[in-house]
Order: sequence, then structure tokens, then C-alpha cells
Amino acid sequence: MDARIDSQTALLARIDAARDDLVALTRDLIAFPTLNPPGEAYLDICEYLERRFSGRGFAVEKVRAKDAPGDSDRYPRWNVIARREGNAPGQCVHFNSHIDVVEVGRGWTKDPFGGAVEDGKIYGRGSCDMKGGLAASIIAVEAFLDTHPDFAGAIEISGTADEETGGYGGVAYLAEHGYFSPERVQHVIIPEPLNKDRICLGHRGVWWAEIETHGRIAHGSMPFLGDCAVRHMGAVVAEMERSLFPALANKRTDMPVVPEGARQSTMNINSLHGGQTERPKDYTGFPAAVVPDSARMIIDRRYLIEESADEVRGEIVAILEKLKVEREKFTYDLRELWQVSPTMTAKDSPVVTATARAIETVLKKQPDYVVSPGTYDQKHIDRIGRMHNCIAYGPGILDLAHQPDEYVGINDMIDSAKVMALSLRDLLSPAD
Repeated sequence: MDARIDSQTALLARIDAARDDLVALTRDLIAFPTLNPPGEAYLDICEYLERRFSGRGFAVEKVRAKDAPGDSDRYPRWNVIARREGNAPGQCVHFNSHIDVVEVGRGWTKDPFGGAVEDGKIYGRGSCDMKGGLAASIIAVEAFLDTHPDFAGAIEISGTADEETGGYGGVAYLAEHGYFSPERVQHVIIPEPLNKDRICLGHRGVWWAEIETHGRIAHGSMPFLGDCAVRHMGAVVAEMERSLFPALANKRTDMPVVPEGARQSTMNINSLHGGQTERPKDYTGFPAAVVPDSARMIIDRRYLIEESADEVRGEIVAILEKLKVEREKFTYDLRELWQVSPTMTAKDSPVVTATARAIETVLKKQPDYVVSPGTYDQKHIDRIGRMHNCIAYGPGILDLAHQPDEYVGINDMIDSAKVMALSLRDLLSPAD
């Protein structure tokens, strides 16, 4: 027992000593403008990570998600996966982080890719979501290797593409090709920014669809000769306001979803367009006078573990069929874009209990167990990879993701690295 305590002390001390390396690594990662869409600099960051992993004895693969959504010769979807075998057979722990970031947006007072360090924080697009988490997991693994060189099992680290647009060029592609099968990987930690004292067990479900209402084109001065698709879509929105949104607000879940407002079913109207296509910014003329014969709405429905995808779809169909009866000439198309079921890892699963013990050791408190309001790459690991022993745990404050002047706290990264390292030690080192 004394030797095990000594090795734990050495592990935590090694992470403290790596503070400057952690900061430098995070800043390096932020400097890659891996904007998605369209999917820039993926190969550059994967090659950077490949050099780091290879230097620590990992076998490294770069995998292009050929023909995945978004993949093209101009914007190839590259992923990097590193694996290091231990000195004896055992289970595999995999740390998965996405390398892509969302658009910069307005309102920044810092260089979005400069990695400015001020007041114990590192600023930059993706610092919180989730290059700080990726850096922390790398430091955690390297500290573990330095202090526990004779571990049994295997360790994997991946940097994957396209999480911000669904993950189909990243984790989904890798899962389809066996990289997250339960025969290869037994535990997965995704260092998403859920706060360092929280273990995220899963996420709500999601159903995206496009509704199109149809009309008849005519001259705008004689709308009675046409049929306005935008008015039909207005009736859809009105019925959603009247019946659907109140019904969703009354659906509650026992899932520990955060924030509190997401413990109900929700729906967002993602976009709404009717009539002529948007004019180019340099066009100086006026619109043509026509009655719109098409209107399209994209909806983003988030649902609970107590609901089914058929139920979610049925609510929308019921509204459209009701209007078809009530409104003359009302016709529509409904196209499902994508759907992911809710998922929630059991609290007594090995990766959860190991991470909980590590949080208690490092932070001197019991962890909070939460569920994410939106999906992340656990959906593919669970659904395609059939690997259910998966959580999200990492540094950063979720509310800062996608915001201007996004940052990650250095102390939070240190603490999270310690938690990840102790979790790794728990899962791969037998008690002695």
C-alpha cells in the first residue's frame, strides 16, 4: 500500500512539474485554425500530434475519413490515433478529443488563435472546447507513462475531426472501421469542458428534420393567382407555438441534464427560408415580384431518454397532417436529416467509478453526475462502436464554449489532468 501511495504522489507531482509544458502545448494547439466548417488545418494539427505521440513511443495512424460528409480534396477529414501497449495484456483506456473548432464570430478582444495567457487563463477559439482538454489528457498520459512504465493493458489518444458538425468525418467514421469496438477499447474518456468536478454520463437525443411547404409561383401584384408557400409555413410555426412548444415544456426527465432548462424536451427552429434565394452581398438590384412556391424550415429537436424517435417524429407529422386538413392546398415534404438516441452510461461502470475516486482524491469532494443537453461524440462510440463504458470529463466551463474571448483555466487543466491520470492508473494498474 505504501508503494502505491508513493507512486500516486509521484504521478501528481509529475503533472505539477509539467505546468509550463501544458501551457505551451495548449497554445500550440490553439494556433492551428481548425475551423469547421469548412474543415481547415486538420492535417497540420494531426501531423503535429503525430510527432508528439511518436516521440513518446506510441504507434500512430493518420486516418482520412474518405467520402464522409464534408470530406473533399480541398478539405480532407483527417484524424490521428495513437496507441501504446503496456508490458502485459490488459484493458485499453482511450482518450478522445475533437480537433475542430467553430467559427470565430464577433466580439473578441484577444487574438482568437494567439493563445494569450493572462491571469491564469489561456484565451483562444477552441481553448475550452476542447483543445485544453486534449492537452490535459496528453499531459496526464505522459505523466502516467513516466511514473508507471510497467503498466498492463494499452493506452490510446485520438484527435478527431468534425465533432462540431456531427462527428461523421471523425469518431463516426472511426467507429464504423472498428477503432471503438469493445474488443479493441474497454474505457473511453472524452475531455469535453463539463467542469472539472463533473462526470458527464451521456446526452439527450437529437432529431433534425427539414419541413418544406409548397405553393404556386405567380406575379407578386396578383398573389390570388398563386399560392404562397411562406404563408403555409407561417401556419406551421403558429401551430407549433400553440400546441407543440407548450407540450414540450411539460415533458420532464429523470436524466441529470444541465442546465436545468434542458431537463425538458426542447426544439429550436434552426433556419427558415422562403421564396427567392438570398442575393449575393455585392448585388445592388431589387428582388423580383413573385409569389414564393417553396418555404423550408430546419428544426433541431432534443429529446429525453423517456421518449422515442418515433414519438418525436410523430408530433411533427401530426401538426402537418392537421394543417393539411384545415388549410386549402396545403402540401408538404418532411425530410429527416439525422437522428441520435439519448445515451447514459451507468454510474457503477468502471470508468465512472474510477473517475469519481480520482475527483475525490484531487478535489476533495464528491463528483456531480450530469448529462449534456446536446450530443457529442459519445453518440457514435455507443451506437456504432457498441462501446458503452464511455464518459465525458475534462477542464473548462461549458458556458464559454463557442463564445468570444473563450478561455480555459490553467489550474483547471492541471486538476483535470490529475483526475485523468489517476483514473488511468486505477483502470490499468492492479491494486497492491
